[in-house]
Amino acid sequence: MHNRARIGGVFAAVLACVASGCSSDGLLLSRDDTVTVSIAIVENAQMRDAISLASEFEKENPNIELEFVLLSENEARETIATAVSTAADDFDVVMISNYETEQWAENGWLRDLSGYIRATPGYDVDDFIPSLRQSLSYDGAMYSVPFYGESSFLMYRRDLFDAAGIAMPEQPTWDQVGEFASRLDDKPNGLSGICLRGKPGWGEVLAPLDTVINTFGGRWYDEQWNAQLTSPEVTRAVDFYVDLVRRYGQPGAATSGYLECATELAHGRTAMWYDATAAVSMLEDPQTSEVVGKIGYAPAPVMYSEHSGWLYTWSLGIPASSRNADAAWEFASWMTSKEYIRMVGERLGWAHVPPGSRISTYEIPEYEAASVAYGPLTLAAMEAANPDQPTLLPVPYNGVQFLTIPEFDVLGNRVSQQISDAIAGRKAVGDALVQAQGYAAAVGDTHRTQR
Repeated sequence: MHNRARIGGVFAAVLACVASGCSSDGLLLSRDDTVTVSIAIVENAQMRDAISLASEFEKENPNIELEFVLLSENEARETIATAVSTAADDFDVVMISNYETEQWAENGWLRDLSGYIRATPGYDVDDFIPSLRQSLSYDGAMYSVPFYGESSFLMYRRDLFDAAGIAMPEQPTWDQVGEFASRLDDKPNGLSGICLRGKPGWGEVLAPLDTVINTFGGRWYDEQWNAQLTSPEVTRAVDFYVDLVRRYGQPGAATSGYLECATELAHGRTAMWYDATAAVSMLEDPQTSEVVGKIGYAPAPVMYSEHSGWLYTWSLGIPASSRNADAAWEFASWMTSKEYIRMVGERLGWAHVPPGSRISTYEIPEYEAASVAYGPLTLAAMEAANPDQPTLLPVPYNGVQFLTIPEFDVLGNRVSQQISDAIAGRKAVGDALVQAQGYAAAVGDTHRTQR
């Protein structure tokens, strides 16, 4: 059952927006009308913050009632994709990413937000980090707006490293991370050496694993769309990842995703975690973390490449099928505004601020001071990530931790299940990759015939 939080909200005038042509068939409300805006979002700390602050939206927009539908990451992808692709009117605002936005815009499933953006005073679209703005655009127009952006980095317990006499390098390698994990792992006392995602899903285990494959010199396809998942480079990367998490990883690794690993580190049960830079909002909050002030941050580990961090954003889009598009934009623009970012910092603490979306966020003195350990590292990682050239060898696709092709939603999930099975010990890595290669080859054949 979905966790629904129904919250009353307010409706600001939309006449200027309609006059500018930002809505073709959105519902224009009179002062006495009330509309319910249904919002499908991923359940994590930043989204719960938005719900907790929705009463502020309510004060200015009494004619909008908000209905939040919180979904786990895998459930969100499936539920939202089904609703949007079938033109169902289940949701007025959907949380999607830079994987879906361009493809769905090309399919006509999302509303062009350009008119809304132009008609919203002070929204300042040029303040969005350029790489994210570009990744959420199609044919020069934005079709979703970023709530937060992220790359990936290594989080580690500085106190444990100090006690063990280990110094974290400025740029750790995966070999070094493996050594550190072996030295710090203390299962009898409830401490794992590292936490890594093992949960099936292209947005779960494949997110960190694909960056490992990239930096080990692997790739999904060569330039002719020949599948490469059984290549020596990919095999070495997957062998390394699976062995690392099986030897020194958290209990139940095959069912652990982002939230499970965040909990492990926040409660002091693991020494390291490689994952999203956005995790700081949980780790640096005394209400959710027992290790505040004890966490160090380092760039994403590498092997043969100079960088290996991913580029990702959770963003808000309005389905073409929404019957409440004007009201939906009122909420989406509020949740992605400069004012919202400052409100989060002032009300909830600066560690809660949605990172990596707006340049101006990093110019707020309070946030700059609070994020000195991770803010500059996050920006540097996002700037270094190159979705157009994610691998050491040439590839016919783009995307760092995913492939921006329509088939990847299904392909990635199938491959991820094979990897998860290997982590669980249900099959050998070689057997898992042979099965994954078959899935990838079928997709590659389709692209080759379309050339």
